[in-house]
Amino acid sequence: MTEQTAAALSSLSPAELETFLESQRTAYADLQERGLTLDLTRGKPSVAQLDLSNELLELPRGHKDASGTDVRNYGGLSGIAELRAMFADLLWVEPEQVVAGGNSSLTMMHDCLVQLLLHGAPDSPRPWSQEETVKFVCPVPGYDRHFTMLASYGIEMLTVPMNEDGPDVAAVRELVKDPAVKGMWIVPTYANPSGSTCSQEVASELASMETAAPDFRIFWDNAYAFHHLTEDEAKSADIITLASGSGHPNRPIMFASTSKITFAGSGVAFLAASKANVDWYLGHQQFASIGPDKVNQLRHVQFFGSADGVREHMRKHREILGPKFAAVDSALSSALDGREVATWSKPTGGYFVNLDVLDGTASRVVELAKGAGIALTPAGASFPHGKDPRDRNIRLAPSFPVLAEVETAMAGVATCVLLAAAEKLAGVTG
Repeated sequence: MTEQTAAALSSLSPAELETFLESQRTAYADLQERGLTLDLTRGKPSVAQLDLSNELLELPRGHKDASGTDVRNYGGLSGIAELRAMFADLLWVEPEQVVAGGNSSLTMMHDCLVQLLLHGAPDSPRPWSQEETVKFVCPVPGYDRHFTMLASYGIEMLTVPMNEDGPDVAAVRELVKDPAVKGMWIVPTYANPSGSTCSQEVASELASMETAAPDFRIFWDNAYAFHHLTEDEAKSADIITLASGSGHPNRPIMFASTSKITFAGSGVAFLAASKANVDWYLGHQQFASIGPDKVNQLRHVQFFGSADGVREHMRKHREILGPKFAAVDSALSSALDGREVATWSKPTGGYFVNLDVLDGTASRVVELAKGAGIALTPAGASFPHGKDPRDRNIRLAPSFPVLAEVETAMAGVATCVLLAAAEKLAGVTG
């Protein structure tokens, strides 16, 4: 890499910047001529990942669970016992604290939110819908579907920074002094999209801090707890034990699923919480369901065999995903190192890379990428209402395309970042 290539764009003279801008325009025109159709918008498992679970299509063998119950029939609202025990081991809870549901953890989150609005929690003075205002703490950047769910019910979202070790605890502590703050979202392990993992210390503070609302809930979406990209596997903080030990056993409600472990459209979702919360959830769920798809649950029990079977299966995912994330870092480093126009995460797990570009250019980068046939998640999607106040954040999802397509797409994204930055610094409207 030459000295000129490595120079920060802000250090270039006006003439040098103009020359650089023209070179990037040429590179972008060449990119457009390639006629690409690549998609980095959502963190979907690739075909190769889905193929890892094709044995499920031949299961289950038989139709009775370990207790002899016919899984083809009604009943068993909390899910079959052996699957609950398997994931209790993985989630660091007791089996009686786990509900195995349908295929979507997002549905379970929505059910909990709606029941809180309609009925309140076991420790609520009244249903949340009877409060004048309901507010949620939302670490950012964060998961767009969490934010759109809250927005659909008119819940006010209060943002706090998501740091490498979890949410900014000091900021959270100030916000929860307001009794209208009823809850908080967090993806604690390999967060979407930053890849950060909530430390045991931060989790302990979240579990023990005083809140003005007696029924404050942490929606602990542990979607990526097992999705390691390296042999250095992050361990999820044991939020339920921490909360119980600090006198707030009902505060956290944990969610997880096999959606990115087996088949995304037909996995199994899980809720884990205190016994009081589990009873509360099932008490309302009994009016909405006669029971989950226990045939699919038995299928998963037989496929995995044990908690160690899940862990071994995830190592196969790592072999597919790891090179793609390495390709993202390689492409961005090769083109952007030294330019001082972007920073990006280097996650050791999860499904996303968090890219921060020059303030005021994220929307332009996404627009340029679209013009070159590379679909990216809309700029600002990782913020409430899709509005990033600095217009700098872009979520990259390299899981679905094959490796060669990831390499091509990310080289193109780097070109778009440089062109947008050069336009911004040169005062040129794209």
